[in-house]
Amino acid sequence: MPVFGPVPSRRLGRSLGINTIPPKVCSYACRYCQLGQALTMTTERRPFYATEDLVDEVARNLKRLKRQEETVDYLAFVPDGEPTLDIGLGETARALKVFSIPLAVIANASLIADRTVREELSLFDWVSLKVDAATEGLWRALDRPHGALAFEAIIDGLGIFSASYGGHLETETMLVAGRNDGDEALEDLASLLASMAPSVCRLSSPTRPPACGDVTCCDEERLAAATAILRGKGLDVRLLNAYEGNDFVRTGDTREALLAILSVHPMREEALSLFLADAKDGTAVLRRALEEKDLLITSWRGATFYVRNLRKAAEERR
Repeated sequence: MPVFGPVPSRRLGRSLGINTIPPKVCSYACRYCQLGQALTMTTERRPFYATEDLVDEVARNLKRLKRQEETVDYLAFVPDGEPTLDIGLGETARALKVFSIPLAVIANASLIADRTVREELSLFDWVSLKVDAATEGLWRALDRPHGALAFEAIIDGLGIFSASYGGHLETETMLVAGRNDGDEALEDLASLLASMAPSVCRLSSPTRPPACGDVTCCDEERLAAATAILRGKGLDVRLLNAYEGNDFVRTGDTREALLAILSVHPMREEALSLFLADAKDGTAVLRRALEEKDLLITSWRGATFYVRNLRKAAEERR
């Protein structure tokens, strides 16, 4: 089920999610990833879903939501892995314009050196690019990139794309305590981001369980310092650490909807309870998913989260 939601988003309001990448197929193995360790690392672009099938599923979901009097602010590509690994990304974006709903994509910028990738990203109304560090050492330590990726090529690609893109460009930086939150690292980052001139720079520190146990959130003092340093370069800085809420919407089959959302968006215990509250089969679906180990339960900073067992999901696709 590659289409899910809508889900509440700290950036996009209520977005209908589109997941075009199998579980944890990515070009990075970020230390802080909320979806766990990367299962398949690659930089090779290839097809994953047929464009026609994706468009049909979006249409079905939009019809259901219209009957439920639910609104959608964006069609958002937020997959299990890196969306630009899908060689059909541009074709799908063009096809989805028939719905006259703004298109958004959250990408890690790893393939931004590729001209075709830049052209395809330009089809989106709203683009968010990950920029965690302005130096190669920090980039490698935090994002743990595939060996084929070159840092300088990515930096050059960011400059080319930001200079030509006509939509709403945002950057996102994950700050990890003791890694990239020092003043020198932040000054370097601020200079890089200023050269890109994005509409908004988002800063965050992990709010959901990370891939590596040694990842630590920044405290409020460091987040404030980071904000001040970036604003000193004239950047519009927003913090992403606020909880986005529990207002998830279910369409279609309860089990499929639950697994689709949890593939890309771990849910707090209270959000899951609300999501299943009006489903007749909600309790049975949750019990079965836990018994069959489709879902896992974890804790992070005093909160309980339900997450998709992406390793099992990947094995089932083989």
